[in-house]
Amino acid sequence: MTITNFIRPKPLRKNSTVGILSTARAIVPNELTKAIELLNQRNINVLLGKSIGARENQLAGSDALRLTDFQSMLDNDAIDAIICARGGYGTARFLDKIDWTKFRSNPKWILGYSDITALHNTLSSLGIMSLHGIMPVNVTEAESASAFNAAIDILMGKKQFEIQLPEHKLNTPTPTQGILTGGNLSMLYSLRGTPHDIEPSGKILFIEDLDEYLYHIDRMMVNLRLGSVFSKISGLVVGGMTDMNDNTIPFGQEAEEIIKSQVPADLPLFFGASFGHMKKNLPIVCGATAKITKNNNGYTLTYLL
Repeated sequence: MTITNFIRPKPLRKNSTVGILSTARAIVPNELTKAIELLNQRNINVLLGKSIGARENQLAGSDALRLTDFQSMLDNDAIDAIICARGGYGTARFLDKIDWTKFRSNPKWILGYSDITALHNTLSSLGIMSLHGIMPVNVTEAESASAFNAAIDILMGKKQFEIQLPEHKLNTPTPTQGILTGGNLSMLYSLRGTPHDIEPSGKILFIEDLDEYLYHIDRMMVNLRLGSVFSKISGLVVGGMTDMNDNTIPFGQEAEEIIKSQVPADLPLFFGASFGHMKKNLPIVCGATAKITKNNNGYTLTYLL
């Protein structure tokens, strides 16, 4: 079913409380210091989940602990938003066990990216907006702090945001509009054929990835093409394709060239947008209505809430 009217969670106010937890990889409290400072400067209180400081091998505690931590923050009326501390791997391991019943009657913002794409996909299927953006583990200096503050602006009620789309030799620069959906390409691929798959019709799909082999990028793009995703979306925006790997025998194309080769020639396509695994990881609201328009310096992605 194609959802066209997404519910926007309530904005944070002065003295609101956000919960910070990890649904994926282990993290310790001192890795959150700068992000907590920025939240406190905006008069937002912070409650750390039980997954912060927990560890089971590379994960932030057992699946049961991370699920319980997330579920308790979903259901706790005193928690006004949930910020995922980091990605890595692990969120999808308990995705089918989350009970969204209470959350659906009173949605709250959920912020994260990378592995947190699993949650964004699920929330999109429920018709609820969520925020793809920089996480506390990444907030370490001025540029990343600026991106985190931009995300806080949206959590606190900012109704419009713009991302400049740079000129790129592989762009197919055509104005378009649609509802934003997407996130990490590997996660989108891993959820294909599940109840947490994206619904692409009329969407502007945004993708990014990190530390993948180039032939993996090709495999994932072929999957989306064979699944008719690219024939259904209204546009594709590509963020960081960061730290890609190749084999001894080269694949023969860079990540951007691979992406270009698998999409229809007339699909509005934009590379180099400032989101993904980078310091300036600008926020994108999944479920927001967006348009891509021409300006004096190129093109702009604008979304409204």
